[in-house]
Amino acid sequence: MALSVETESHIYRALRTASGAAAHLVALGFTIFVAVLARPGSSLFSWHPTLMSLAFSFLMTEALLVFSPESSLLRSLSRKGRARCHWVLQLLALLCALLGLGLVILHKEQLGKAHLATWHGRAGLIAVLWAGLQCSGGVGLLYPKLLPRWPLAKLKLYHATSGLVGYLLGAASLLLGMCSLWFTATVTGGVWYLAVLCPVITSLVIMNQVSNAYLYRKRIQP
Repeated sequence: MALSVETESHIYRALRTASGAAAHLVALGFTIFVAVLARPGSSLFSWHPTLMSLAFSFLMTEALLVFSPESSLLRSLSRKGRARCHWVLQLLALLCALLGLGLVILHKEQLGKAHLATWHGRAGLIAVLWAGLQCSGGVGLLYPKLLPRWPLAKLKLYHATSGLVGYLLGAASLLLGMCSLWFTATVTGGVWYLAVLCPVITSLVIMNQVSNAYLYRKRIQP
């Protein structure tokens, strides 16, 4: 027997709510796991994985989930208020990522190691630069009068698309980081696979939110 449209809608919203709640928990849990593993303060390098996971796993995920109609922790705020919170969280993520990048550069300098010698390093640099450009673009959406010649609808579409790409770049950097000697020397077996699943899960949730709640709607509009 076929389900009614109303029943399907309830099921869909329940799944979206559950997946959003899972994304909150996974993003926080993964960040705490990396921090416990790295023991920030134990060495100069220890701050790099801590800050990068804080930036790309927790802060950036929360910045995007702010706009989720089912799982946002700030649903009581207006759209403008959520947009400002989104930009603040993204800015904090960028600052953490820049600090994490700067510290690992200093660490490599002290050890005399080459920079950007791995795919993890290259992906991380691209992700940080992309996040910087994304935050700069967000200023134009907060203050659209700065870009009077650009239609606001197009700016939002470009920003959403670019933001999704930037998030996936950050997730890719985290995944590559889990293939590093530092991580694999400590985390092995099933725990490693569970850790790898964390950025995959949050990426799927964010992709679904952005594509269905924003990009798809823009695409079907005349």
